Amino acid sequence: MPTQAALEQRTLTLSIATTMTVAVLGVTFGLLVGSRSILFDGVFSTIDAAMSGLALLVARLAVREASQRFQHGFWHLEPMVAGLNGSILLLLCFYAFLNAIQGLMGGGQELAFGLAIVYAVVVAAACFTMFAYERRINRRVDSEFLRIDMQGWMMAGSISATLAVAFVIAQLLERTAYAHLTPYVDSLLLALLTLCFMPVPIGIVRRAIREVFLIAPTALDSEVHAAMAPVMARDGLIDYFSHVAKSGRGHFIEIDILTTPDYGTGQGIAVLDEIREQIAAELSIPPERRWFTVAFTADSKWT
Repeated sequence: MPTQAALEQRTLTLSIATTMTVAVLGVTFGLLVGSRSILFDGVFSTIDAAMSGLALLVARLAVREASQRFQHGFWHLEPMVAGLNGSILLLLCFYAFLNAIQGLMGGGQELAFGLAIVYAVVVAAACFTMFAYERRINRRVDSEFLRIDMQGWMMAGSISATLAVAFVIAQLLERTAYAHLTPYVDSLLLALLTLCFMPVPIGIVRRAIREVFLIAPTALDSEVHAAMAPVMARDGLIDYFSHVAKSGRGHFIEIDILTTPDYGTGQGIAVLDEIREQIAAELSIPPERRWFTVAFTADSKWT
């Protein structure tokens, strides 16, 4: 059975290959049928493939051992790539929205709805299949990169499914008294879709910024305090100060425990390691994903 890291990398590789296929279809069909929304879908997929490739590179680095130059490992690269990914997708959505408004003001454009429907149905099926597959894999891997990639597939699938429904409706409208409205369908769809999906890259950027600036995760902070409660019931322990941060898949936990001057006399290092084991046993973060330090001092200036 492959390791979590190998499974993550294999899934990202499959995602890149599928995304490139969808991108080629989107750009080709978008140009053939004259659809800005389909072209946007293709360009979105192209950028998503490039970001997935970068994510794959960083995912491989993140599981490497720390080096002399990167002594804390490569975890810090993950939120940087996630922030870049979200920022590019946000800019793309904003540009596409302006493009849609320009199309509406210009009177819209005629489309070959038959080809457009075929494209939208095929791509929607591919996107939702990849989303379901990655969600199943990520229940085991718990990767931020796969989580972002899943959101990308959900966005792309929802866009394609909406396009399919709208193109069918527009094709039916061509046979009614509302046929004059069909040139506006494509641009109107593009405007609505970009507005609906802007919160997704905004959320990605927001989470990445929290990790880049090492803002303490509330859940992890609460978990550390809960783990320390029974420890501090020991005689000779006066107080403690904890510091937590998250960067990519890495969790940094530092705990400074203030003791009496004679604490551990007769027991030595063994009792300190026993406390470390007790705290570690209460933490849900697996050892390979945490940088865990517990220090002891009898002088409050070192806490």
